[in-house]
Amino acid sequence: MLTDAQWAKMEPHCRGKKSDPGRSGADNRRFIEAVLWIARTGSPWRDLPAEFGGWNTVFKRFRDWVKADVFKRLFDAASDEPDMEYAMVDATIVKVHRHGQGAKGGLRARP
Repeated sequence: MLTDAQWAKMEPHCRGKKSDPGRSGADNRRFIEAVLWIARTGSPWRDLPAEFGGWNTVFKRFRDWVKADVFKRLFDAASDEPDMEYAMVDATIVKVHRHGQGAKGGLRARP
């Protein structure tokens, strides 16, 4: 969950504010929380809880924001004082597809 201080830093960089032309997002904070939920859990978009809205709507909005580099701006705004809490990656939580584990595979011709 975002703290109020984190949200205050991020809010000016979001798309769909009242001052922006065109349609504005209903709730940018809830949308950011939905994206963070997906990132934290590693779940597919279809498993997004209903409290965040329709998964396909959230996904389409996510893709639009990715294309517009909004998440880069949000990250830069939120990380003005990094505490390095998430600087390390623990290999026990990194999932690798079974084909990417380095084992030799494929058909082998027998002599």
